[in-house]
Amino acid sequence: MINGAWIDRKEYPFASRFLQLDMGNMHYIDEGSGEPVVMVHGNPTWSFLYRHLVKGLSKKYRCVAVDHIGFGLSDKPDAWTYLPEDHAKNLSRLIEKLNLRDITLVVQDWGGPIGLSYAVHQPDNVKRLVIMNTWMWPVKGDAHYERFSGFMGGPVGRFLIKRFNFFASVLMKKFIADPAKLPRHIHQHYLKPLEKPEERKGCWTFPKRIIDSGEWLDSLWSLRDTIKNKPALLLWGMKDVAFREPELNRWMSLFANRTVIRYHQVGHFVQEELGSGLCPAVEEFLHN
Repeated sequence: MINGAWIDRKEYPFASRFLQLDMGNMHYIDEGSGEPVVMVHGNPTWSFLYRHLVKGLSKKYRCVAVDHIGFGLSDKPDAWTYLPEDHAKNLSRLIEKLNLRDITLVVQDWGGPIGLSYAVHQPDNVKRLVIMNTWMWPVKGDAHYERFSGFMGGPVGRFLIKRFNFFASVLMKKFIADPAKLPRHIHQHYLKPLEKPEERKGCWTFPKRIIDSGEWLDSLWSLRDTIKNKPALLLWGMKDVAFREPELNRWMSLFANRTVIRYHQVGHFVQEELGSGLCPAVEEFLHN
């Protein structure tokens, strides 16, 4: 468990809570009351990414944002799989432990398949979906993903992440359309949780799994009809170099009841780049 003395409490003024799991303590925040909104992050972020949404929505809703094991303020055990399907099991345990009902899931990056795994397996407990720059299907054979996963998930990428925190220190900045949206004092909140090489196993496991978790991703996509009629809000950064317009179009073809907002000057980390500007669209969606 990380000492969070470095956290700017004006940015992240939330009480820390922990769920004890077999592999360690999983950190989460639980703010406000009302209908539950569960927010799920990806690589290399944590619940800090959702701070603006939590501040804005917790006046009317119960906002739960998790830190996956290996990220943020959660434990970072060496002897654990860090497979996305196991992160999904942890999320399911948290939802059950907190007895959350009729939830709205908010997902992005690896939070997509991890969070939507719960949705396709427990569709009766999911009321709505908010989806930002992510995917939920196998991508083996797609050169776009093969190149990235092959390099960042291979020996060189793994070394760069383990030795230099490359994903959080370099790639995160590359994935943001306007570098001014990630000032140094904010960027530090993504670097600090992964400060030591032994804390980065989760971060270097995810890139390889983009391809290697194809069977699991295929199992999720095969259940997509269980969520196709859910109200879905698609918030898409159009300057994302990872998840592009083809991925957005695939989501659009799935959902019968969808609202789509394209942000033409925004990259991969929609929550960070838009900040509190993301709240009105989500609030309107939740209200309807």
